[in-house]
Amino acid sequence: MEIVTARLTLRRPVPADLETIFAIHSDPQACLHNPSDLLATRSDAEHLYARWDEHWRRHGFGYWVVRDAGSEKILGFAGVKVVRFREIEVLNLFYRLDPQAWGAGVATEAARTVVAWAGEHLPEWTVVARVRPDNVASQRVACRAGLVRAEHLDDQGEDGVDWIFVRGWPYDPIAPEAPA
Repeated sequence: MEIVTARLTLRRPVPADLETIFAIHSDPQACLHNPSDLLATRSDAEHLYARWDEHWRRHGFGYWVVRDAGSEKILGFAGVKVVRFREIEVLNLFYRLDPQAWGAGVATEAARTVVAWAGEHLPEWTVVARVRPDNVASQRVACRAGLVRAEHLDDQGEDGVDWIFVRGWPYDPIAPEAPA
């Protein structure tokens, strides 16, 4: 499966992407706000790829490789995966780019594309983005992708407090809990 936008192509990862998976996920700058995602070895990248591939096999979607449409250069990764959040299954929106691709609107274009794809193919699913409070750029991407801030859902994540952004949350966005 491939998705094409004005500037990007998104496709399922393949084993040939391992070097780029490792390069981006071992870059401290790329993982600055999520240091628990920082990979130390190529073996770590192989395990990460295996998890991504298993998700694709199980669900038929997952995290895509984001490439420049003109050059086919890999700029990073973006997609959604099924996770449990607040006792329900949701789609976790993910985007991580090579820092050299930052600031050009690539993350926004990729995230918008992924959220639109989810809305078309998985309309009954809630999309959630978990963002660190100091990661202002990622907060902007989540909002530009169509998610809204849901302060009542903020939670403790692996790397600190997660600010939560959602599309399609099943409960009243003002209520602190689900209805009884």
